[in-house]
Amino acid sequence: MRSGLFMMPLHPPQRPLAETAREDADKIVLAEQLGMDEAWVGEHFSAGSEPLASPLMFLASLLPRTRRIRFGTGVIGLGYHHPAMVAAEVAQFDHMSQGRLILGIGAGGLASDAELFGQTDIKLRGERMREAIDMILALWSSDPPYRLEGKHWQIRLETAVMPEYGVGFIQKPYQKPHPPIALSVVGANSVAMKVAALRRWIAVSANFIPTWSLQTHWPTYLEGCDAAGCAPDPAAWRVARNVIVADSDAEAREYAFDPLGPSWYYFEYLWQLLHRRGLGAGMKPDPAVPDDAVTPAMLIEEMVIHGSPKTVTEKLLALRERIGPFGTLLLAALDWSGVNAAREHRSLTLMAEAVLPRLREAIGEAEAA
Repeated sequence: MRSGLFMMPLHPPQRPLAETAREDADKIVLAEQLGMDEAWVGEHFSAGSEPLASPLMFLASLLPRTRRIRFGTGVIGLGYHHPAMVAAEVAQFDHMSQGRLILGIGAGGLASDAELFGQTDIKLRGERMREAIDMILALWSSDPPYRLEGKHWQIRLETAVMPEYGVGFIQKPYQKPHPPIALSVVGANSVAMKVAALRRWIAVSANFIPTWSLQTHWPTYLEGCDAAGCAPDPAAWRVARNVIVADSDAEAREYAFDPLGPSWYYFEYLWQLLHRRGLGAGMKPDPAVPDDAVTPAMLIEEMVIHGSPKTVTEKLLALRERIGPFGTLLLAALDWSGVNAAREHRSLTLMAEAVLPRLREAIGEAEAA
């Protein structure tokens, strides 16, 4: 069982970006110090609550402060970017990090970003994403002249090519043939899970979906493996969850349900974001619950794993037994305002030192039996 952080990142919008960017960087440095394997950072252009517009720019600032942890984009919304620009920037980052990049891609999910870029049709954004990644892979696997004709983009670089000076060449990544590619998976029975299997990509299941939805992801992945004629790879499946570890069950519960704490804000924000778009059903512990009956406490009870190290270990093992053999657990990184910094630091430390070793031991024993 590998581990990492997943951050949108999400903060109260009144907090200064300079302050939260430093805080989020410190979280990733701490994660590496605690032995975690990955750190994933999101991309949003038009939300003060999710304020990082460029995960690559932010992650580049961490290269001098880290040595081992791998960086994932969670995700680059390919519906909004010209594929040649993404190909060049991702290749540059892959070289700068000497191959520590995982390229997470998506269509773009924040409604305000979709409106900002005039891409409010989700099906069309998905189409643009698929065209973009195919063009990016084509650029990385060939030399000029380039002539890629798509429905949404046309890439032509044929005459302004000077091979002796490298002019006209799109840089290829450090990793060969390219960085691992990952898809975010949100809904129940999501086609993204099947696509990840078909294309041998990584799948990252979101942390803000209930267990009943999460349970559909591994079976859908297996369908894709069957269609592709390949063996399933649990190591390619990341599951993100909100986890709070404290010295006792009572302390962890108090922290999780604190109305002034980051979990309350996290789920209140996400519920409002999705509910107002008519997408709230995917967050409900039971789809039959009326929208006006949904509360942050209800969502926390369903989607936040909390307790002492022993309790959290048992809950995570039970989750894995219920949903399938995910290979990496990604911990949602929360806001560190006020007393939350000390609580979150303690939670991550207990997770790394008291939960993950027990989890790995138990999984190893179960798989060896």
